[in-house]
Amino acid sequence: MKIVSLQEACSVIQSGHRVFIQGASATPQQLIKGMLAQADRLRNVEIVHIHTEGDASYTKPEYAQSFYTNVFFIAKNTREAIPTHRADYIPIFLSEVPLLFRRNILPLDVALVQVSPPDKHGNCSLGPSVDVTLAAVQTAKYVIAQINPQVPRTFGDGVIHHTKIHFGVEVNEPLITHEVTEPNEIEQKIGNHVANLVEEGATLQMGIGAIPNAVLKALIHHKGLGVHTEMFSDGIIDLVERGVITGEHKAIHRNKIVSGFALGSQRLLDFMHDNPSILMLDSQYVNDTANIRRNPKVTAINSAIEVDLTGQVCADSIGTRMYSGVGGQMDFIRGASLSEGGKPIIALPSITSKGESRISAVLKPGAGVVTTRAHVHYVVTEYGVAYLYGKNLEQRAKALIEISHPDHRESLSKAAKELWG
Repeated sequence: MKIVSLQEACSVIQSGHRVFIQGASATPQQLIKGMLAQADRLRNVEIVHIHTEGDASYTKPEYAQSFYTNVFFIAKNTREAIPTHRADYIPIFLSEVPLLFRRNILPLDVALVQVSPPDKHGNCSLGPSVDVTLAAVQTAKYVIAQINPQVPRTFGDGVIHHTKIHFGVEVNEPLITHEVTEPNEIEQKIGNHVANLVEEGATLQMGIGAIPNAVLKALIHHKGLGVHTEMFSDGIIDLVERGVITGEHKAIHRNKIVSGFALGSQRLLDFMHDNPSILMLDSQYVNDTANIRRNPKVTAINSAIEVDLTGQVCADSIGTRMYSGVGGQMDFIRGASLSEGGKPIIALPSITSKGESRISAVLKPGAGVVTTRAHVHYVVTEYGVAYLYGKNLEQRAKALIEISHPDHRESLSKAAKELWG
């Protein structure tokens, strides 16, 4: 690895290159700034990534001639660029993103990443973001890294020998963090309903946000839980310290927390640092349904934007407006369904902030079906649990109406009658 200035490192990027940017807490802020500083000489550089944090100025109008962006998951910092065509969205399961690089479908010229300094053996760590980054590092022609002592060293797949890094830029700055917010009354009700579905010895998959945190808060009296998830946040720390999460019943990676990436507070990063009980692994492996299903009682907790009365789940768009992404929802919904005693769960508030029902008669025009009606088992709102597995369309509609907001039940019942008589 050659340690160079930020300008020299980013001079590797050339017009027409495809550039990968690492995501989540590890998004390399200084390398992004260095790339933007050279925008005047660059044309038609394609940028690809999953969810990133912090600056995504490369999607702004003033950089339109220099950069265009394809994202595998839409985050807040790129959302407004999608409808204006300064960025676009590639729908794909998280488990398959690494294959785009490894199969040379989207060959990478440059990977921009952030790693810990080398240890005495010369190994750097990808820290909290191994996910699809490992495949990018393995396949890119050039790997440029921020070498940051504040990156936590994690165990698992994200160990990169310094000789695999072509240019390093020394940086010492905090990673991007998100402080945990307390769930509100509705979110905690949903969390309590979901927690009641979680059995002793279950293996959990959950995301970030108020509802997953509410679920985890409600699991303090459970025993022998495990974690195999595409991502995690602060909510697991207290359960580990209480002895609730032990991983003792898992069939693979027993006694280990398995994940692809993490996003949370500084407390979370400190918890991950040099912690052998946490394995950060490649998303092609973590999100592989064949691996997920091997664990017992996999309980997959995922969110949605909208669910229709047949059980179709829209999770990546609001009508035609692209909002987030497919991510790992289908990977884990299917994996949980195939797990012995598994429970695939979709959890969402019954209404939007504007009072619109999120249980709808039919999906909005243009809405994308991320999880099909055939895959859905449980739908949970603050009003209870609808169990759809093995139910016909009329039975599904009735169950979903019962957990919809009371203000919308009459109109939904009328719509169901018009649909099925």
